[in-house]
Order: sequence, then structure tokens, then C-alpha cells
Amino acid sequence: MPLPAAFAAAAAGGAVLDGAFPDKNWWPLAFLGIGLILATLPGRRAGAAFAVGLVAGVSFYAFHIQWVALFLGPVPIAALVLLQALLFAAGCTAITLAYRWLPQLWPGPWGACLGVPAVVAAVWCAREAVSSTWPYGGFSWGRAAMSQSTSPLREAFAWLGISGVGFVMVLVVAMILHIVSTQALQRPGRWIAPVAAATLLVALPAWPITQTGTMRVGAVQGNGPAAYFDDSNPGDLTQAQVDATTPLLDERLDAVLWPEGATDRSPLDDNDTAATFDAIAQAAAAPLIGWAITERDGRTYNTEIQWEPGRGPVDFYDKKHPVPFGEYVPDRAFWRSLAPDLVDMVARDYTPGTTDPIFDISGIPVGISICFDIVDDDVLRRSVTEGAQVLFSSSNNADFGRSDQSAQQLAIAQIRAIELGRSVINISTVGRSAVIAPDGSISKELPWHAPGALIADVPLANSITPAVRWGGEIESALAALGLGSLITAFVVLRRARTTSWSCHRNAP
Repeated sequence: MPLPAAFAAAAAGGAVLDGAFPDKNWWPLAFLGIGLILATLPGRRAGAAFAVGLVAGVSFYAFHIQWVALFLGPVPIAALVLLQALLFAAGCTAITLAYRWLPQLWPGPWGACLGVPAVVAAVWCAREAVSSTWPYGGFSWGRAAMSQSTSPLREAFAWLGISGVGFVMVLVVAMILHIVSTQALQRPGRWIAPVAAATLLVALPAWPITQTGTMRVGAVQGNGPAAYFDDSNPGDLTQAQVDATTPLLDERLDAVLWPEGATDRSPLDDNDTAATFDAIAQAAAAPLIGWAITERDGRTYNTEIQWEPGRGPVDFYDKKHPVPFGEYVPDRAFWRSLAPDLVDMVARDYTPGTTDPIFDISGIPVGISICFDIVDDDVLRRSVTEGAQVLFSSSNNADFGRSDQSAQQLAIAQIRAIELGRSVINISTVGRSAVIAPDGSISKELPWHAPGALIADVPLANSITPAVRWGGEIESALAALGLGSLITAFVVLRRARTTSWSCHRNAP
């Protein structure tokens, strides 16, 4: 593909790929967007491939996470988009090298139809794995499979996990792209592999879930002034949450759930807030799973608190991965020298939590996560492997207004419900708050940016899906396949060239 056309296709591919995610949620566009991006890469030099990948990455992330600008403004979003685009470009460069090197190792038709596409898909997933963990803990938003929360592929999440589903998606696209680019449309044998892979994704049945009972939960969306720049008086935020909770107190409940960002002060330090927590728990005759910014042992945490009626706090979950440049500033002195006004907006640095993610609520193990924890594979898997029979996911989405962010987060929660085989209660200060069944369907949802409460008898389960058991191993194996194949190809071809040059030099 000529370079100008490649730049245009890459820009279009990034925008089309974003259209597969909420709020548009046109999931088939993911395959078209991936195809447009992959089509720009064969036959390129590494530098040109990097440039094309950079265009694709900027196009995708500029559309996909534009909501970041609502909170932090244009400079931070430009930096985040550029960082993610650079990682995207590095992945595209690796894919170009796979297209260049691997056909020389696997010259047969099956190498071209299956081997090369498999490595291309594995490299794509390896790039997603890197960007999800590095730098500063990574940024997992925008993995290709996260666009498929409502698609016919959704049952595959329980079997393969997010990385596994993403791999098969890219594999199918890469195989079809090879058939189209080699004008082999009329050769039925070439279609066996992509049709088989697509059929695998669609035909996988729902993983059987063993229900062990139900838990009656009241989850409260206070719609208080929870955004960073909201005008409010001390106590307004907690009072909004209390007002929205009051209608629940005549119900029989096993737990009351408040979201991240629900209170002004910590009940560990403020007597009035502690009295409010206990009054709610006493009136409901059930534990309040509340939230606060807590100061313990000289450190600051983003904390969910299990508050038992008449007993007070009995357990804590501290957010494992505070958001860099949102909840803490890594290497603060360095970044402050570059942008002091922006860095000073983040007045406190949250400490990464080390507590386990399980609350024991009347003998039922409940998995706890806070906001962006929902995109952390390890945190969610650990909840289930440590016995969680239901998942409580709380968040504060007030800073992102009515943007796509809340819809994207809800879609990820739906995927997690299927992947982990658990009900998920996704509760937010402003929405979108919903009760999600283990099959990913939404059974109840609150209106966006309005106070309200959900009451639901949520199914409990103790089944372990293949994605929970082997999801981490699948991701590691894919990364090893992609990067290992590239390294092997480089070494073998370099050795072959060295041998050939030596033989030519020594020839009589």
C-alpha cells in the first residue's frame, strides 16, 4: 500500500475501531478497524511502519479516551494519547517485521494462512499486555476484545479471557486479510482456518454456573457533588448519599453498597461521618459497604470499608492500582518541574493497597474492586480464586460528565461478569449503575445522573471458569508466541545471511 494511502487507512482504522466500543457499541466495526490497520503494515520498512502505527494509535485513542480531557484538560490527554500511540506504533512495527521475516521461515501455504496470522495476532495481544502494565502500572483501556460485550462472541470470555478473545479476533482478521491480499478468494481450502476460528468464537457455549444462593443488596447512587471541581459545602456529598439511601431502610437487606466518592470525610477520623455510617447500618440491620479517603499508618488510601452495625469498621479494601497522574503523581519532582500547575492539581498521593479483595459478609465472600480496578485482570481473578461468590464494583464517574467513559466501564463490567462467572454490582456516584448477571445481561439499571437505589437478589456462584483458571497463562503464552517467534526469526535469518555471505566470500 502506498504510504499516503497507508496513513489514511490507519487514521480511518483507528476511528472505526473506536466505533465498536460504547457508546456507539457497533461491535462488528472492531473487525473492520483491525483489518484497516493490519492492511497498512505488510511490505513496510520499520520506520514507516512505526509512523503508520503512530497515526492509527493517535486516531484510536484520541476518540476513545477523549473523556480524560473533561477532568484534566488538553495537555494530560495529549500526553496519554501520545504515550499509548507510541506503544501502539511499536506493536505495529513488530507486526511489520513478522510479515517480513516469518514467510521466509514458513514458506508453505499453511505458514502463510495460519502461522503468520497467528504470530501477528499474538504480537497484537503482547502489545496490549505491555500497555496494560507499563509504565506506572499501565493503562488497560481500549483492548480490542473490550468492544465485544454485546456481540455473539461474548460467551468466549469465560473460556479464553479478554486476551484470548482478542487473539482470536485479530487472528481471524489477519487470515482473511491474507486471503484477500493474495487473491485466493476462490480457493475453498484457504477459508478453512478463518472459518474454524470464527466458528470457535461464536459456537462456544456459556460456561455452566453453579448457583449457591442469593444475596439481597441495596446499591445507592447518590448523585451528589462528587466531581473534583464541583461547588459544594462540607457534608453535601455524604448527605446526598444518605438521602438516596433512606428509601432502602425499610427493606430486608444483606448489605448496603455505596460507591467510590460517596463521602466528604472518613468515618475513621470524623465522628459525625462515623455516626452516619453506623446509623445507616443499624437502620438497615445490615453491613454498610461504604467508602472514604483514609489515612492509616501515615499513608493515604482509596478505601472501601465494611461497617457492621454496632461494631464499626471490620475490614478494608484499599485500591490496588491508584490512577497515575489522577490519584497520585509518580516521580512527582520530575513532572512538577515540567508542569507545576497540573501536577499540583493532584494534591495527595494515594498509596497502592496491599489488603486482600474479599469482604466476609454474613459468611458470604464478596469480591471488592474500586473504579479502574475493573480493567485489572489480576485483581479480578484474585477475587474469584480467593472465594468471591459475587463482585461489588464501585466507582466515581462524576468527573467525566455524560461522556463515553461510564458506558465503556459498564461494558467492561459486563465482560467481567461473563469471564469470571459472577454477578457484578456496578455502582457509581452518578452512573451508570447496574446489576449484572453472570451471563453479562443487565437485570437492573439506574438513570444516569439522578439519585436512586437498586435492590436486587443477586445470584451467588462458586464455579471457576477456564478464564479464571488459565487466563494469565493464556496471555503469557500469547506474548511468548509473538515475541518468541520474532526473536527466533531474527536469529535464524541473521545466521542464514551470515553463512551465505561467508560462503560467497570464500567461493573460488
